[in-house]
Amino acid sequence: MNTVEWIAAALGLANIALLVRRSVWNYPFGMAMVALYVAVFFEAKLYGEAGLQVFFFVAQGWSWVLWLRAAKTGGEGDDRVPVRLLSNLSRVVWLTATAALALNLGWVMHRFTDASLPYADTAIAGASIAAQILLAFRRIENWVLWIAVDVASIAVYVHKDLWATAGLYVVFLLMSVLALREWIVAYRTQA
Repeated sequence: MNTVEWIAAALGLANIALLVRRSVWNYPFGMAMVALYVAVFFEAKLYGEAGLQVFFFVAQGWSWVLWLRAAKTGGEGDDRVPVRLLSNLSRVVWLTATAALALNLGWVMHRFTDASLPYADTAIAGASIAAQILLAFRRIENWVLWIAVDVASIAVYVHKDLWATAGLYVVFLLMSVLALREWIVAYRTQA
């Protein structure tokens, strides 16, 4: 599975580089990446991560449509989309829902499967779902969640000897920090 993992990692690099730029064209690369990662994670018995990739595939198609619409009305003259912030109340609601999702999924995986690292796996999955939805709606806070997901994912992937994927997530972490900064600058210049 090593070759498939490396191809998925390369597609992921293209995806994140385009995301930092707020380009709608990140999505074809992301969809191809997650399609390959279904097999990689299933083989590693990271079932939460494997199922998450199916969610990501659908969510990225939906996000692509939303971003194409936003790019048309964004007024930036290219394929970049405008970005926004959540309200304080929305942040509390998102964090509470994400924690509840992660804990409940962790219990299910622990109780009913032979999942490796069920609580870590589902915490990453729950936070990733929230981050992906926030990304679809172009909320800056998605990058804060992605940074947390990246740090946790690196630890899990190193533990599972998924070295190419761990390396990809180190790059994702660096790019997420860069994206957070870039999106904050874009937000300030929009206003």
